[in-house]
Amino acid sequence: MPGIIGKKIGMTSLFTPEGKSVACTLIQAGPCVVTQVKTQETDGYTAVQLGYGEKKVKRVSKALAGHFAKANTTAKKKLVEFRLEDVASFSLGDEVNVNLFEEGEFVDVVGTSKGKGFQGVVKRYNFAGVGGQTHGQHNRARHPGSIGACSWPSRVFKGMRMAGRMGGDRVKIQNLRILRVMPEQNVLVVSGSIPGAKNSFIVVEK
Repeated sequence: MPGIIGKKIGMTSLFTPEGKSVACTLIQAGPCVVTQVKTQETDGYTAVQLGYGEKKVKRVSKALAGHFAKANTTAKKKLVEFRLEDVASFSLGDEVNVNLFEEGEFVDVVGTSKGKGFQGVVKRYNFAGVGGQTHGQHNRARHPGSIGACSWPSRVFKGMRMAGRMGGDRVKIQNLRILRVMPEQNVLVVSGSIPGAKNSFIVVEK
């Protein structure tokens, strides 16, 4: 299995055998349930769909309720599809947990970054503003400055970095080392930080 769905619990730190403190993130990874197996004959490609997190049945559409009933499992909050070539070893209702990973292994973590709302160019793109507040510049400290040229091109180029909504993006952090695997609690401890707020859904990819 190339990955698993999880939930960000929070951050802590671990000490290495050399006595060095390493910042790390706790991930509640699984248990996930196989809710669909896609084959070349039926879907045109091969993949396995996993479901994670319990959800009330009354909050699920009839189509999804039937989808979960076919897999003989309860309603799930999060569904993620993983592409892989060999799907013959998977069947509906199978469980995937943290035993998929080993300590010392490197993984990629995908999550949705925290939303920051509407922000200016200083916070959004690390602009420096237009300098000090001398020479009568009393209201320009955090402004973007000029955004265009003169009579040509007589417009603002696409992609100009300006104020706007920041955060809430899909972010992948690569090459995070698994420091500890705790099968009893279904918890992974990975080095460094991962995107998203506490209790947000993330995907751990091998």
